[in-house]
Amino acid sequence: MRRRTLSRLSVAAVSLGLLATLAPSAGAAPGAPPAHDHGARPAYKRVGYFTQWGVYGRNFQVKDLDTSGTAAKLSHINYAFGNIGADGRCFTGNVPGEADAWADYVRPLDAAGSVDGVADTADQPLAGNFNQLRELKAKHPGLKVMISLGGWSWSTHFSDAARTPASRKALVASCIDLYIKGDLPADGTRGGAGAAAGLFDGIDIDWEWPGSAGDTDTVFRPEDKQNFTALVREFRTQLDAYARSRKQRTHYELSAFVPTAPAKIDAGFEVRKIMRDLDFVNLQGYDFHGSWESTTAQQSALFAARGDFSVDQTVNDWLRRGAPARKLVVGMPFYGQGWTGVTGGGDGLGRPATGAAPGTWAAGSEDYKALRKLADGGAFTVHRDRRNAHAWLFDGTTLWTYDDPQVLRAKSAYVRARGLGGAMFWSLDGDTPDGELITAVNGVLGGRR
Repeated sequence: MRRRTLSRLSVAAVSLGLLATLAPSAGAAPGAPPAHDHGARPAYKRVGYFTQWGVYGRNFQVKDLDTSGTAAKLSHINYAFGNIGADGRCFTGNVPGEADAWADYVRPLDAAGSVDGVADTADQPLAGNFNQLRELKAKHPGLKVMISLGGWSWSTHFSDAARTPASRKALVASCIDLYIKGDLPADGTRGGAGAAAGLFDGIDIDWEWPGSAGDTDTVFRPEDKQNFTALVREFRTQLDAYARSRKQRTHYELSAFVPTAPAKIDAGFEVRKIMRDLDFVNLQGYDFHGSWESTTAQQSALFAARGDFSVDQTVNDWLRRGAPARKLVVGMPFYGQGWTGVTGGGDGLGRPATGAAPGTWAAGSEDYKALRKLADGGAFTVHRDRRNAHAWLFDGTTLWTYDDPQVLRAKSAYVRARGLGGAMFWSLDGDTPDGELITAVNGVLGGRR
């Protein structure tokens, strides 16, 4: 069967038409269906990453997902991250830079910081983020929580752990024990067998990247490509077996974060095979360019010139390799990439720069909520490429490329026009306190397909 394809201009036209009817303002569309309505057609996925470490410096708590209205507009929360040890098994504990059981399930929350308004007690087995996520699910039925394994920094041991049938079985069994069965290590009165049972609804594999380079200490091998397929199969097999053993009708979901670069796709992913076992994949829709480069460029455009990265290029590359459109969830950034020392005049895009722009938490990166203040402050000018759907800020010296509500509505309309699975956000702590970005997306994708 010939796959229906849409040209850039026709997709853009459809997107604009959808925007006119579905998202007339920065807020939720009037009369938009609720996030968890029930009907014959499947809902679009709205998958947000909640970062374990965000509860510290950023002071972004699980309760903020409720008070901002964000939780009601999400279908899934991906908890970032779970780690894999040198022994090839999922683990947690209090190991600086490697695991943080204190944030996960030990840290007590007072009444003011709790989703349900009740303070944690000294003897309850589950506290911290895990307990708050459990309370959030109770308040928002239908919201699913996934444990994300790996990420850029913690993909170190994936290749070793996936190398043999025995090692894959051991890895998957350990992850199911820890997160699905909820058998947490005892830490004083916290933890124990089944302490987190029922919290996680599935597993998200964030191996960055099978078969190609990732972080400096991450191992990769040519055989990762076939081993990733086998690992996905092992996760699917054991998750299904556990559900059957419990006589549950539950389907534990299985997803993966996957790259935009065609070379990385081909090095690490047997697309048709893995898509049989994955419920969906979250496409990398950002970090196309950044301050590691000496020339300013877009980091997350919907469209771009041939040969450049873009959301549309990423979607098409996965479709061409056999991924079903309904299983492709488009990644959208809640942060921007920035350069300083930009010269050459004009609007700043495509100009040389001397380095990374100063950021609140890391050079070259800034949360949307901070960029929004820059846009409103008068020193920076907002520039837009409406045809390619991306935006940037420039003050003559410093440039930030980012997504704002207008860009995200265009991308969400594109998701609808292409029959895709939904949207994913990295990360939820970058949004404004009133959830400006998630509201923009939900105004378009909050209903049924």
